Amino acid sequence: MDRLWAPWRLQYVENSPGIPKGDFIARSDAEKTDRENLVIDRSKHTIVMLNRFPYNNGHLLVAPRRAVAEIEEMTDEELLDLQREIQRMIKALRKVVSPHGFNVGLNLGRSAGAGLPEHLHWHVVPRWDADVNFMTVVNDLRVIVQSLDEVWLRLRRELGLEVS
Repeated sequence: MDRLWAPWRLQYVENSPGIPKGDFIARSDAEKTDRENLVIDRSKHTIVMLNRFPYNNGHLLVAPRRAVAEIEEMTDEELLDLQREIQRMIKALRKVVSPHGFNVGLNLGRSAGAGLPEHLHWHVVPRWDADVNFMTVVNDLRVIVQSLDEVWLRLRRELGLEVS
C-alpha cells in the first residue's frame, strides 16, 4: 500500500497552540522574516504571501498591508495597488507552476468563510485540469505536489527578489 504523507497539515487539523492566533498577515509584515513567514513580496500598500495551509500548489494570499475588515474601508490607491499585485502574481505563477487557470477571490466576513475576518485578503489559487480527483472525494484529502519552501524560492527568483 502506498502512503501519502503530509505531516505539516497536522497543525491545521489539530488547531495547535503552535499556530499563532490573531492577525498573521500584519504580524508577518512587521516581522520581516519573509522566508519563515512565507512572504513573497510587498508593495507600497500590499503584502503577498503563500497560504500556509494551501488548497493547491502555489496558493497565495494577497492583502492590504493596512489591516482592514471591510472592502469599503480600502482607499482607491490600496485597491489599485492590490489588483496590480494580483496581476503580477498571476503572471509569475504562470511561469513558475504552469497552471491551466486560476480561482481568485475574497471571503468577506466569517460567515462567507473568512478565516481572518479582521484583515481582508484575496486568494489566488492556481488550478489544473486534473487537480480534482478521487482523493478528495474518497478521503477528504488534497495532494499538493510541491513544498511551500520550493514555491517560495521559485516565485522570489521569478520576481527577481533575494532568496537568502
